[in-house]
Amino acid sequence: MPRKRKAVVREVLPDPKYNDLVLSKFMNCLMKQGKKSLAEKIVYDAFDIISEKTKQPPLEVFKTALENVRPLVKVVSRRVGGQNYQIPLEVNEKNGRALAFRWLISYARARSEKTMTEKLAAELMAAYKKEGASIKKREDTHKMADANRAFAHLRW
Repeated sequence: MPRKRKAVVREVLPDPKYNDLVLSKFMNCLMKQGKKSLAEKIVYDAFDIISEKTKQPPLEVFKTALENVRPLVKVVSRRVGGQNYQIPLEVNEKNGRALAFRWLISYARARSEKTMTEKLAAELMAAYKKEGASIKKREDTHKMADANRAFAHLRW
């Protein structure tokens, strides 16, 4: 955290095909070692697979999947009086979207399909249908926050 002034948030340009900022940020998270063209190819090919299988606009499927995965609460560890407590906190939209990106990408990479394109398409379609590993992660996070609701008074 800077002491003098607020950190400058860089502006992200929308992606060239769908002209969407959220999709562009997702591609930036997917990208490894600065290879943006490869990340774009993976996402666009995954979108082709999604539109072929679901017969719906892929951007709509992506946005719905992202909304299904985005957590509303999370738990943060706080040390109070020599003990660590898991304190539930609400997640703002920006941080929730970042968590959803991270979960979708990590669980897509862990899937058993052959190529990253197929893995990403399968994970996005599973999240769209409210099933899959990323949805399970969201549900586990919500259950953990619900179980630790008694410590909510310790947040500051």
